[in-house]
Amino acid sequence: MDLLSLPRLGLVVPPENPTAEPEFATLLGSRVNVYTARFPTTPGAGLKDMLETYNRVLPETLGHFGGMRLDGAVVACSASHYLLGPDGDRAFCAELSERTGYPVWSSTQAILATCAALGVRRLTLVSPYQPWLTDTSRAFWEAAGLTVDGIVSVPAREIPDEEPHHDPYQVTTARIRERLAASALPADTALLFTGTGMGTLAALDELARREPGRTLLTSNLASAWWAGRTLAGGDTGEAHPLLRRLAPVAV
Repeated sequence: MDLLSLPRLGLVVPPENPTAEPEFATLLGSRVNVYTARFPTTPGAGLKDMLETYNRVLPETLGHFGGMRLDGAVVACSASHYLLGPDGDRAFCAELSERTGYPVWSSTQAILATCAALGVRRLTLVSPYQPWLTDTSRAFWEAAGLTVDGIVSVPAREIPDEEPHHDPYQVTTARIRERLAASALPADTALLFTGTGMGTLAALDELARREPGRTLLTSNLASAWWAGRTLAGGDTGEAHPLLRRLAPVAV
């Protein structure tokens, strides 16, 4: 196999995100080459200021790929695009695509496209975010016309008499499993694990075996679906089983 002949996906991720590249590589396998640019660090900035900075510098960050030929790019940071709302997010991606000369999608737009292809209208959010950002996420999906049936909050840790600690990068598979087991999930709702930094593949593998009829989505899974459809022609032969669960309708 000529590795350099494969489609090229650019991935833009937050600097501390340990999850996006490994999950994309696992999901896409040998069908697509993935190249990464990272947002700049924002020392001392609060979370909302940091996310607004990511949106402001995104055109420059995409420019860090230089003259490399890319076939498409994904902005693997859902939280910053929640701040834009669905219409602003869509317009921003269209502007970036025109500027770069290749399709640029946010993980949020990839989720919306996957939901549309699968006919998903109802979501239960599994969120590692701080409450205000979880509320912002919910508002984004509802503004896009989806019904949010409920929210499963997944703080990284909880200590008695203290506020829960929210950090997507520190959430474990055991923590996800524990929070889902403690929640009553409607039978007809898709589960959407929000954010690109919370590692989900092991938990999703378990859920897929236990609930074969339930639609399971994550920011990275939907983005990999978009990349496979757009860059690799929708071929699911070598795709990860979690992507094949979305076929044949969506891929």
